[in-house]
Amino acid sequence: MHKAIPDPTKRGVALLQGGATFQLYSSDGEMLFKQDSYFFYLFGVSEDSWYGALNMQTGKSTLFMPRLPDSYAVWMGPLKSPEYYLGRYGVDEVLYVDEMSKWLETDVGKHQGLPIHVLSGTNTDSGMEVVSPKLPVEAAKAATLEMEKDTLFNAITESRVRKTPEEIAIIRYANQVGSKAHVELMHTCKPARTDVELMCTCKPGDMEYHLESRFLSYCYSTGGSRSPMYGPISASGPNGAILHYGHAGAPNDRQMQEGDMVLVDMGCEYYHYGSDITTTFPVNGKFTPKQRTIYNAVLRASNAVKSAMRPGVVWTAMHELANVIILEDLLAAGLLKGSVEDMMEADVGALFMPHGLGHFLGLDTHDVGGYQPGCPPRIQRPGFKSLRTARVLEPGMVITVEPGCYFNSALLLPAFKDPKQSKFLVEDAIRPFLDSFGGVRIEDNMLVTEQGAESFTNVPRTCEEVEAVMAGTEWR
Repeated sequence: MHKAIPDPTKRGVALLQGGATFQLYSSDGEMLFKQDSYFFYLFGVSEDSWYGALNMQTGKSTLFMPRLPDSYAVWMGPLKSPEYYLGRYGVDEVLYVDEMSKWLETDVGKHQGLPIHVLSGTNTDSGMEVVSPKLPVEAAKAATLEMEKDTLFNAITESRVRKTPEEIAIIRYANQVGSKAHVELMHTCKPARTDVELMCTCKPGDMEYHLESRFLSYCYSTGGSRSPMYGPISASGPNGAILHYGHAGAPNDRQMQEGDMVLVDMGCEYYHYGSDITTTFPVNGKFTPKQRTIYNAVLRASNAVKSAMRPGVVWTAMHELANVIILEDLLAAGLLKGSVEDMMEADVGALFMPHGLGHFLGLDTHDVGGYQPGCPPRIQRPGFKSLRTARVLEPGMVITVEPGCYFNSALLLPAFKDPKQSKFLVEDAIRPFLDSFGGVRIEDNMLVTEQGAESFTNVPRTCEEVEAVMAGTEWR
């Protein structure tokens, strides 16, 4: 944050408000609490309804915990003291929230003229506003110092873009657990051969949610990951063309059929950081020639991007590279005609890969910092406008590489009638893919290093590797 506030006389006190529990509408039920990412990044606090402050003049850190009623011990567990949390979170002092007004008058007040820096800004992925802390009434009356809103949000956001060694270690672990869980799904998603295997095997005829449940169970029971990083996607057959399938309106509830491929986009969370991994494989364990063609096109794009990644590379160039390779292979397969260069000019690539190539990963699945001040702006073209960053790669960035190829009727049927794009589409060859094929996505979590990039993800990727693992071969 000192880089964002180079003038030391302008550095004041960063004051953040942690998250609060969310009640389920008008009921007394509540969602499992997850801390606000900005608050967790600075203070590591897992409990709800806390505040935190960091004095950038002295380096002193202060946490403010709620003063809970005695009845809390009956329902939620023993009350813990400020001394307990002082040791747990390694800050300089822990006070109660109702002591904040006195702290503002004494600890902060003696540094008159310095601002209180608070969060205020817009998340460039969600478009949601990050709001400034709402102080308790007594503290608000005491807070007569300047509330500075222009610096802190961008300062923390930019800091989160490059991961520390400790953050990298946790993300690496979340990938180890998530990768093993994906391999477990390949081991269990195959035709059952014995009555015993019926107890532990997903197969054609089972439901998509069987894969979701196995993934969640494996991550929790073997890796200590209580929660998924995001809503699991277990999309079989035509559902593989739906980019964010698995939501409440489409809850992974289709019966998987013989001949289907399943696109499994699932990641696990550990200590607030997570993995985001996608594998695509045939439910019966054997790729058909058509499935193999599309899968290999996406795999070739993935491998090309991962090989080209290094500091100084512009992310939009990687997105373009993935598009070009997929179009080349669709052209070779007879689904397209014409020049790939002309196809790119006509945005044909976005018909098959409408999403961006990847996103930052960290405390949030779509981690922050994609479009910071002074960084390249969003490109307003199909496909490119869905990129969650257009930045130049730097060491310490963790970013997903997830090219895909989908046969989505909502995109392709209008394109058949579009004079700009239809001339590149071999309609008779594409139409058989629309009803049942779905799509292929391959997603790895990558760390940009000084020399290139390292993949945290370790799952079978070639068709031969996938088929071997689904036949029972152990994965390294």
